[in-house]
Amino acid sequence: MTPPTDPTSPAAHPAQDSWDVIIVGGALSGASTACLLLRRNPRLRVLIIERDPAFKRRVGESTVEVSAWFLARQLDLAGHLLEKHLPKQGLRFWFHNERAKTLAGCSETGPGYNVRFPGYQVDRAVLDEEVLARAVAAGASLLRPAKVRAITLSSGGLQTVELEGGGSIPLPPSGSPAPAILRARWVVDASGFAALLARREGWLQPNTAHPTAAVWSRWSGVKNWDSRALADKFPGYARRTKALRHVATNHLVGLGWWAWVIPLKGGDVSIGVVFDQRLVELPEGEHLGERLRALLLAHPAAREILADATWSRGDVHFRRNLAYRSSTFAGDGFALVGDAAAFIDPFYSPGMDWIAYTAGSTAALIDACARGKPVAPRVARHNTLFSLAHDRWFDGVYRDKYYYMGDHQLMTTAFRLDLGLYYFGVVARLFKLGPSALETPPFANPGAGPFARFIAFYNRRLAALARARLARGAWGARNHARVYSFRSYELTWTLPLRVLVAVGAYARLELLEGWRTWLPSASAPEAAPAPPRARPLPRPTTRHAPGAPEPDPAPAT
Repeated sequence: MTPPTDPTSPAAHPAQDSWDVIIVGGALSGASTACLLLRRNPRLRVLIIERDPAFKRRVGESTVEVSAWFLARQLDLAGHLLEKHLPKQGLRFWFHNERAKTLAGCSETGPGYNVRFPGYQVDRAVLDEEVLARAVAAGASLLRPAKVRAITLSSGGLQTVELEGGGSIPLPPSGSPAPAILRARWVVDASGFAALLARREGWLQPNTAHPTAAVWSRWSGVKNWDSRALADKFPGYARRTKALRHVATNHLVGLGWWAWVIPLKGGDVSIGVVFDQRLVELPEGEHLGERLRALLLAHPAAREILADATWSRGDVHFRRNLAYRSSTFAGDGFALVGDAAAFIDPFYSPGMDWIAYTAGSTAALIDACARGKPVAPRVARHNTLFSLAHDRWFDGVYRDKYYYMGDHQLMTTAFRLDLGLYYFGVVARLFKLGPSALETPPFANPGAGPFARFIAFYNRRLAALARARLARGAWGARNHARVYSFRSYELTWTLPLRVLVAVGAYARLELLEGWRTWLPSASAPEAAPAPPRARPLPRPTTRHAPGAPEPDPAPAT
């Protein structure tokens, strides 16, 4: 399916200035919100405003279990995902230290067999166009290309959207120009990192406790992890798993940083690095792509698979201070979805999960209010749940994780617990309740508090253990020639047992060395002693205007 891009097409632009819902941004979060709204209430007059005539090439992105379910089952995209994208075979981690000289010498954590639940490696520009086309086919009107100059909110009244140069777009059948002022009872901000409403209303809150930055690009000539050449060169490496490595999301990890390697349909590979600016900085270099490559080549696995690879010049991107949230997620007349509401971190692929929950909850909120249900309690519930979910999500999974994610033993312990509890508390709930589960975000459903506190507890403890290891020079000691190969998780009676076994492994770790964190000498320096800090990187030069497709803060992996 292809969305209309011809501004003279009758389906492209509505000849009216008043709507039930205007959605600013036509990428995945905005288009999926439109699809869900029109499925609930086909009578709604929905307008999507998209800045670009076609979505630009974007970085690759991975789904996990919730987002794969949302795309395939809720948006009915299973056929599209299988035809236009690649199946994903889980997450795989590669660790190294001074003794790991080759790919085969790196410690590895990943599934021993192909995974049980579907996942996909997606090209977001292709996916976004498809979802937008389906929103138009479902009855949404599309104004494209068009830029939003300003949004004026009116609680309980009509929201006003002012277009930039609105008179330049002719509207059929009369050929008169598009109105420069549009009005709607509801405005949905799906502008991505531009975060139009949050920035202009003063709601945007940078997450200074999580000072991450990212550099990414597309590459060609990357070696296939499952190739005959690598199997001949490293026979032990080839034999130690039955799963496909190449279509997994492969993570190269180090102290304070991690890199994703995501294959895309057609042969390109998305590769990038996310790093904690307290611990590491990019190496020196004249070109951003060279600096990205230099950091990657510190890892033996990258030296092997990137030996003949080149990055796409003109397609190297950088962003500092990725993490932020809005203090307000909805009001009487507006809602924020996707990255316009918050962004935590691309590690573990939360981005499209967040889209699924914000779009699902926003559609339910607007539909209920359009049917005459009380607005105030629903808006209050929406804000409370998403604020709680965001803060618990960050505190539980991401706070100070970059201290230990490069240590094989600590990260594998966390991964077993994180993944098991994700299945137990999030994935299982989705398959039990169906679409209604998307109306309550993770960590915010009744009974989630104790689990959220436990996840935050062991995450803090593992970060403390990492600092203690750094202080005594023991960090990453098991990053050479260790393999943790596990059976993929299932929603069966075995799941709680596997979670308990993972808890036992963590408890053993605490018994063996937890006492070391009580010693004064256990505090590690804030910055790693390795590579010298580079000169400050340039700020991004491209400004993303309101109504643009969601810019990439970094991919979810």
